[in-house]
Amino acid sequence: MQFPYLILTAIIASLAVMQINHRVASPMLSILDRWLRWLVFAFGGAQICIGFKLIDRPYWVLVLVLIIVWFLGETMLNWLRIHALSVSPMPLFPRYEVNEDGDEWPIQPRLLKLREWLRGQGFKQVQALKAEIGPGIYLRVSMYQSTDAHTRVQVTFIPQASGAITVCLAAMSMTTDGERYITDNLYVPFAGFYPAHWFVERTPWRRSLRRLLARHHVRLGQAKATLEPWTVDPLTDVNASQQELDRVNTELGFLHHPPERDDLGKITHEGRYRVWKEIWMLNYLGRAMRYE
Repeated sequence: MQFPYLILTAIIASLAVMQINHRVASPMLSILDRWLRWLVFAFGGAQICIGFKLIDRPYWVLVLVLIIVWFLGETMLNWLRIHALSVSPMPLFPRYEVNEDGDEWPIQPRLLKLREWLRGQGFKQVQALKAEIGPGIYLRVSMYQSTDAHTRVQVTFIPQASGAITVCLAAMSMTTDGERYITDNLYVPFAGFYPAHWFVERTPWRRSLRRLLARHHVRLGQAKATLEPWTVDPLTDVNASQQELDRVNTELGFLHHPPERDDLGKITHEGRYRVWKEIWMLNYLGRAMRYE
């Protein structure tokens, strides 16, 4: 197959992946689509320059230059997004409330299967929560707990601009020493700091709840942790955790102090760099920064 046809194939594949992802909102498909678009931009752009004799340079030089152009363009857009987030009224650690609307679980076959699997493993729903992150835009959370109350599973539904919904999962356990173990697959950049007694492992590639729970139990076994049953209700625990995260990240320089946020924004320059770096890692490698 000639090289121009390979580029055309990549363009068609990118369009197909993009259309599919509008419906399923898969972080993994998003990564694939980003790589396809980057490669199409670099190799396709270089092919156009050579074919129309726009630039008299070797093909590999043009490809390299266009790769750098894409990187710089994405960097500028990401910095603008980070700045917009920093100065916007959108809370970084929103306050949750009990969701009494009855819409905590979207009616979609793939998501209903997830709920049935949880029930089949003996998990019972203990509370449904929601947090407003923008005018009329809510994060919806459904909290499940194991029969021995040693493990909680947080199911978070993140709305997308296309109307699709991405589901993110987190398994959480507390020890008798007050340590908190969290294993999640969140793909949203955090890049901040966790309290010293939190042990967080974030693996965006692990989309299966079964595998996520298995990994969580392996971590607990490796730590030889003695677990404490959950007694505090999820709403109280989540909001207390949000306040603690805000405090820790302010003390460690990721966030400006509250009196300074109106003038300087919420995130410090050091914090913005950390967010920028994690955006690249998540968007193209599906990896989060190490938090342990």
